[in-house]
Amino acid sequence: MPTSSSSELELPDLPETPDTAGAYPRLTDDQIMLLSRYAERRSLPRGSTLFCEGDRDCGVFVVLDGRVVVLQEDGPGVESRVIAVHARGRFVGDLSMLTGQAVYVTAVAQTDVDALEIPFDRLKEAVTRDPVLGDLILRAFILRRNLHAHLGAGLQIIGSRYSPDSRRLRDFASRNRVPYRWEDVEEDPDAESTLRAFDIPPEQTPVVIWKGQTVLRNPSNTELAELLGLREDAPPRDAHDVLVVGAGPAGLAAAVTAACEGLSTVVVDAMATGGQAGTSSQIENYLGFPAGISGAELADRAVVQARKFGAIFTIPGEARSLDRIDGHFVVGLADGAQVEAHAVILATGVRYRRLDVPGIDRLEGPSVYYAATEFEARLCRGDPVTVVGGGNSAGQAALFLARNAAGVNLVVRHGDLNRDMSRYLIDRIEQDPAITVWRTSEVAELLGSEKLEAVTIRDLENDDRHQVPTTALFVLIGAEPHTSWLEGQVPLDEKGYILTGSGENGSAAGFETAEPGILAVGDVRSGSIKRVASAVGEGAIAVRQAYDHLRRAGRR
Repeated sequence: MPTSSSSELELPDLPETPDTAGAYPRLTDDQIMLLSRYAERRSLPRGSTLFCEGDRDCGVFVVLDGRVVVLQEDGPGVESRVIAVHARGRFVGDLSMLTGQAVYVTAVAQTDVDALEIPFDRLKEAVTRDPVLGDLILRAFILRRNLHAHLGAGLQIIGSRYSPDSRRLRDFASRNRVPYRWEDVEEDPDAESTLRAFDIPPEQTPVVIWKGQTVLRNPSNTELAELLGLREDAPPRDAHDVLVVGAGPAGLAAAVTAACEGLSTVVVDAMATGGQAGTSSQIENYLGFPAGISGAELADRAVVQARKFGAIFTIPGEARSLDRIDGHFVVGLADGAQVEAHAVILATGVRYRRLDVPGIDRLEGPSVYYAATEFEARLCRGDPVTVVGGGNSAGQAALFLARNAAGVNLVVRHGDLNRDMSRYLIDRIEQDPAITVWRTSEVAELLGSEKLEAVTIRDLENDDRHQVPTTALFVLIGAEPHTSWLEGQVPLDEKGYILTGSGENGSAAGFETAEPGILAVGDVRSGSIKRVASAVGEGAIAVRQAYDHLRRAGRR
C-alpha cells in the first residue's frame, strides 16, 4: 500500500530512463487493460512512496500518467541514488514481488501519478493468464536485478577481503542473486566513514547494513536469509508429501512437478537455488534457449514457477541427517530444525574439489573461487586470471571472464579438450585471443603474501615451469557427491554416488533407492549424465515415482 508523501525527500527532475536492454519495457494498451482486471487504480501525489527497500509482499505499479523514480537509499545523511525513472506504460517493481522476498529499492512518485496497483497475491494470477505478458514481466525483473547488482544497490557488506566471514557473506549474497555493495576496510575510504557513522570499530567487521540503518554484525547465513525473506515457514502439518533436498536443476524440476500435481512440497538447500548450474554464466545446450540462458536466470524462473504452484523454500537449510520415524521420513537440518515428509527426493548434487598445492591455504579466502558469476567477474575486472579445469563449467567460466579480464589462462591436465568439453565451447575458446590454453599442465603453486599475485604452471610432460601473473584463481575441477550425511541410510557406489533402480550401477530408469520413498536424481545419482537437461528430466520423472509410493502408502 503506498504511503503518504514525504517532504524530506528532494526528488530529482529527471527524464524517463531509456530501455536499452529490455529491463524497462513499455506495456501495450491491451496489456494494461488485461492487468487492470487485477488492479486497483491509485492517484498518488508527488512524493508518495509506492514501496520501500525492505518491504515484502508489495504490489507492482503500472504508470498511467506522471513519473515514478526508483531509488537506492543509503541511510541518513547520504543522498539517494537514482536507479531508474518510469513514465506512462511502464511497470514499477522488482523480482522479489514474484517471490515474496524483500525488495532492494524504493519507488517514489516524482510527479503526481495516476497508476494501477496490482497486489502481490494477484500478480501471479495475472501473469499466468497471458504467457507473453508473464514472460515479459519476469524477464524484465531478472534484468533489473542484474542491473541493481551491477550498481551496488541493496545490502552494504563491509569487511576485510582477508576475512573468511566476509567471503562467506559475499558468497551467500552472490549465490542467491542478492544485490549488494562491497566496501573493503583495507582499500575503500567509504568503508571507514560508514563504520564511523554507525560507531562500529573495524574489529567488529564484517557487518551488513540493510536499508541504510539496520546493522548486523557478522550475521550467520540463516540470520541474513531471514532478514531478506529467503527462508519461508512451511504451514504446520504432520508431514509434507514431498521433501526435495537440493535446489539445483534436478531439485527445482522436482519441486515444480510435485507442486503442480498438488503435492505439498518443501525444498531445502544449504546455500542457494540453482546449484552448480546457477553459477554458469551461459548455458547454450539447454532445450528452448537457442541464444543461451544464464544459470541464475534459469534458477530464478524455476523458483518463481515452483512458488506459483505452492512449493516452499527453506534456504539455507543444510541437511545433516535422514531417519524414518512412524512411517515417514525426518530430515534434520544444521540449525536444529526438522522437516518431515512421506517421500524424499535427494538432489544434493556435487561439490568441486579443492586443489592441493602450496599457497592455497593462505590465499584461498581472498583469491580462490569455485564459481564464475557476475560477482567474481566484477572483482577481477581488468586483471589476469587463471581457470583450472577441462569440463564445460571451466570452458564457460573462461569465456565469461575473458570479456573483462586482462587475460585468461585455462589450465587442463590432459591434452584433448574434446574429452570433457562440448565442441561449441572449444571452438570459441580457440578463437578467443584473450584465452591461453595450457594443455597437459597443472597449477603447481600459488604466489603472493596476502593476495594472489601469480601462479606457477607446470608442464606434466617435461616438468617445465612458468610463473604467470594472476590475481584470481578459479578452480573448476572434478567433483565429489554430497552424500556424507547419508552414510548407512541409502546404498552408495564405490565413489559415494547414490544407487537407484534395479540395474547395475543404477542404470535402470527407476530413481527410487533401496529404501522405498527415498529417490535420487541429478548429479548425485550413480550413473547419471552430468548435464542440466538430463537433471531436469530426472527431477520431473522422479515425482511420478514418488507419487506411486504415496499411493501405495495410502497417502493418495
